Amino acid sequence: MTDIAEPKTGPGPVPTVALNHAIHLGESDLPEIDLGDGSTLQLLQVDLNIGLWVVRTKFQPGYQVTKHYHTGSVYAVTLAGSWFYKEYPDYVNTAGSYLFEPAHSVHTLMVGADNTEVTDVWFAIHGSNVNMDDDGNVIGITDAQSILATYRGRCDELGLDCSSLIVNGSQS
Repeated sequence: MTDIAEPKTGPGPVPTVALNHAIHLGESDLPEIDLGDGSTLQLLQVDLNIGLWVVRTKFQPGYQVTKHYHTGSVYAVTLAGSWFYKEYPDYVNTAGSYLFEPAHSVHTLMVGADNTEVTDVWFAIHGSNVNMDDDGNVIGITDAQSILATYRGRCDELGLDCSSLIVNGSQS
């Protein structure tokens, strides 16, 4: 695990000791874990201090994410394939698309069953995804803490090395 040192400050507010170099991850430096249908998730970074989680997901045609509410903003870049939200299907994200989701948005991510390739998307997510059923009842919450625990646990179960994962802050 690549833990980022907490900045230390002198008498003023400017950090005097902090991370002073970039951290590079190659595409194969972290494992992709199966989501149950051949789709995968690769956790790249979590910042537990600010509730940020950065993931790369590869969705198979026909995949659908549970309807969810975002407590914070989300940034997405589509690398391959296409996807859309059930609630507004006319806005299709394709390779090269950038999407900003404001906090408090609610939607159901869908990948068309007629897609001819895997859909590959990079997400930076602030806060929590509050997962809900069709009636709006909360059925689960995913956040930086839970995605980190799930990813590490699944990697351990599968004997996969996730020591390159970038983690800022400490897990409670």
